[in-house]
Amino acid sequence: MGYEVTTADGTTELVTGADAYQQEGPLTTFFRTDAGRRVVDCWSVRLASYRTAEVTRIRRVEVAAA
Repeated sequence: MGYEVTTADGTTELVTGADAYQQEGPLTTFFRTDAGRRVVDCWSVRLASYRTAEVTRIRRVEVAAA
C-alpha cells in the first residue's frame, strides 16, 4: 500500500509502504505502522514529509508486491 502525492507544481510522487499520514506543523508526514496497528505512535516509522501548503492531492493506492 502507499500514497500518491501531487504537489502544486504538478509533480506526482509515490510513497510506498506508507499506512498512514498526518499533519505535523507545516508538514504532512507519511508513516509505516506495525502490522497490527493503524495508529501513528512512537513505534511508527517516518517515510516522507511534504510542505502541506504545496500538497494539492493525496490518493491512496495499492502497490504491487515486487
